Parts: sequence; C-alpha cells; structure tokens
Amino acid sequence: MTDKKFEALNIPPDALEKGGVEILRASVVDGAVSIALRRAFDDPFTWGVLLVDLARHAARVYAMETDLSEEEALAEIVSGIHAELDNPSDPSSSQAIN
Repeated sequence: MTDKKFEALNIPPDALEKGGVEILRASVVDGAVSIALRRAFDDPFTWGVLLVDLARHAARVYAMETDLSEEEALAEIVSGIHAELDNPSDPSSSQAIN
C-alpha cells in the first residue's frame, strides 16, 4: 500500500450550486499528464472551443501568479499547442473510462 496523496481541485462553485457533469480531469503523475474524459459533446468542434477556453483560463492564472502578462502566457500556450500538433511528444492510445 502506498501513502502517496492525490491533490484534487475543488469543484467549481457554479457546478456545486447548479449541478453538472465532469467531462475532463487531468493530473500530473511522475512528470506526465494523465487524463480521464467523457466525450460529452455531439460535435467535436465544441472540444476546440473548450480547449481555447482552457488556454485562456490558464493564461489568466499565469498572469496572476507570475511576471507574464495574460497575452504573453497565451502566446506561449498557443506555441506549445502548435509544437505538440506538429510533433506529438506522446502519441499514445486513448480509451473511454467511466
């Protein structure tokens, strides 16, 4: 048995108040990203919108917690997206879990 602890984020306040369905959980495990997700949308286009929304939220957090501006952080995130699309660092397979 291990004594390693998982540090989960809090549920967003509006989801606690109104309910909802979790569609994405991402964790860093031994330096790699581990993801659980649910398809959730009829159209894959909506995932593109969600990913951009996530990028903007991440850029805002960087702007609050570092010396980067939101615009600089978003530019770096977009650069990372392009680099990963051009040359995937982990082209592993996915499976639906849930």
